Amino acid sequence: MNNTILVIGYVGQNPHSISFGDTGNKVVKFSVAVKEFSANTDDNKTLWLDVDAWNGLGDRVLKAITKGREVAIHGRLALSTFSKEVNGVQVEMTKPVIKLTSFHLCGKKPSTNGDADSEHTEVSAGKKGRLAAVKG
Repeated sequence: MNNTILVIGYVGQNPHSISFGDTGNKVVKFSVAVKEFSANTDDNKTLWLDVDAWNGLGDRVLKAITKGREVAIHGRLALSTFSKEVNGVQVEMTKPVIKLTSFHLCGKKPSTNGDADSEHTEVSAGKKGRLAAVKG
């Protein structure tokens, strides 16, 4: 069975990159807000998901994705484990992270001057890590 996840939501922060000097690899990180479904209530809760995009795909994310943009995210679900201090005690925590394989820009591009442009672009990692972008 394949590990695949597809979510549509709004970018909560501008993507930022972290470079690993010893390997030359780079990861671009951002978060996406999605509506949490509940069959028993009309309460709209927001679920925040962290997204990681590596190397060339990360470069595309930095160029195309901005805070407030609606995006469709396609990737693999993974768990990230880290240590955090809580009340003076080091605690190991685990959270889900989407390892990005492609994305699609949806809806209107947010702008600061009130004008919004409709733009649809899909970007994915192809064979051997090559990137393909389709604008429509």
